[in-house]
Formats: sequence, structure tokens, C-alpha cells
Amino acid sequence: MIQPWRQITSKPLADFRIFRVRSDEKVSPRTGQPHDFFILDCVDWVNVVALTPDDHVVMIEQFRHGTNTVELEIPGGTIDRKDKSPMEAGLRELREETGYEAEQAEILAQIFPNPAIMRNTCFTVLARNCRLKHPVELDSGEDLLTRLVPVSEIPDLVKTGKIRHSLVVVALYHFDLSQRRAG
Repeated sequence: MIQPWRQITSKPLADFRIFRVRSDEKVSPRTGQPHDFFILDCVDWVNVVALTPDDHVVMIEQFRHGTNTVELEIPGGTIDRKDKSPMEAGLRELREETGYEAEQAEILAQIFPNPAIMRNTCFTVLARNCRLKHPVELDSGEDLLTRLVPVSEIPDLVKTGKIRHSLVVVALYHFDLSQRRAG
């Protein structure tokens, strides 16, 4: 049976506003040997599968600096200190990025983005009966376009590489699973 590794030390190395880097020294329970690991401490994230009454997914196009590409995604962002819950954060992000508001919402999934090196959680909110009710409220570093995509087109968009953000693909997979369970 796999055992947790005992931590010997942990020291902060850098703070980059959206994440911090630390070095943890841990001992392998199998070999007894110490090893250094670099960990990214990030705040938790949220993304939103937002459905309109006519079975469209509220999506956004946005430029991503890491890949230098425009990506088709679902709304999302960081869970702020002022947010009382991941659900509240998701509904706030939906409203700010798209102007849409949901009548019903639930937490659909909770995943670890990259447990090998990151210590945070990404929550997926399923928002139903979403309607455009507000102007968008973009941060100065955001440049987004809202797109309404029929639910039936989502699998092909993933398959053909039009949707490539891994956390978005996972959220859409959880949505697909929920739809299958519902029949």
C-alpha cells in the first residue's frame, strides 16, 4: 500500500502574485531517502458550465498568454477571499465575464489541477437557465468574447481540438457524465 511521505522541511522560495513557490523536503517511506520537491501554492479555482434554457453552453473566447493562442473556454477564474463559497465565486465569474445569470446552480465536480506540483482545487459549477441580464465587467487584463454553443456540438469541439484547455475538457466531461446519469 502506498504511504504518505513524511515532510522534513518546507521553505518559501518566491511569491509571484498568482502563485507562490516553495521547496518541501520529504522522506520516501519505501527507501528512507530524502528528496526535494517544488510545490506551487495557488488559490482555488472555479469554472462554470452555464446552460441557457434553449440548451446552449455559455462559452468565452480569450487570449491565453502561456500558449499564445485564443482558446474557446467556459467562464471561470480564481476564488477570491470575498467569495463565501466556490458556487458564489463561479456565479460571480459567470456574471462578470459574460453578463449571464443563472436561476439554478450546483457544484458538479471538484478536481486537483495537477497534484504532482500544485496544491489547489478547481471546482466546476453547473449553472442552469442562464440568461443575459448584466453588462460584462472585465478586469483590465481580460479581453473576452461570449459565444453560445449548442450542447450537441461540444463533443465535436473537444474531439477536433477547438476546445483544448484541460480544465475545461474535464469540466465538460463531468457535465457529460451528469447528463448520462440523468438519462
